[in-house]
Formats: sequence, C-alpha cells, structure tokens
Amino acid sequence: MKHISPEGLDRIEPLLQSIRKLNAEGLKEKKRGVWYRKSKAFLHFHEDPAGIFADLKHDDGIFHRFPTHTAKECTTLVNKIRDLATT
Repeated sequence: MKHISPEGLDRIEPLLQSIRKLNAEGLKEKKRGVWYRKSKAFLHFHEDPAGIFADLKHDDGIFHRFPTHTAKECTTLVNKIRDLATT
C-alpha cells in the first residue's frame, strides 16, 4: 500500500478540513495529510485499489488502519483522532 498521492488528498479534502478544525493541542499538520502529535508521527494516509485508508497511532504506539470510504467511517476516524489527541 503506497502513501497517498496529491490527487488522493484532493479527494479527501473535506476529511482533512474536519481534522484541521479539531485544533487539538500538540497536533500539527507538518505536510498536507501528515499529522504529528508532540513531535511524533500520529496520522497519515495510504491508497490502493481498495481505496484510501488512514493510519492512526494509538496509545499503544502502534498505527491502526481506518477506512475512509463512507461518511460514517470518516466520522469514526475524526472522533478517534479527537479522543487520542485530547488525552
């Protein structure tokens, strides 16, 4: 699975905007679609023929993959980001 292309980022721009609006302390978008939390990688995206997926680092230090194909999946991702970024 490859990292997301600029065109892929264009397709998920509404999701990216929702993440930016969180304004969680310590959460910084260092490059479009790549977030760090307290200077450590926290969130990035991949794409393959099955679609676009987010890799989000949980408190266990492991990246967990989230699909971003539906509005419900995107809401779940944003809620999880909020939960992790505010703890």
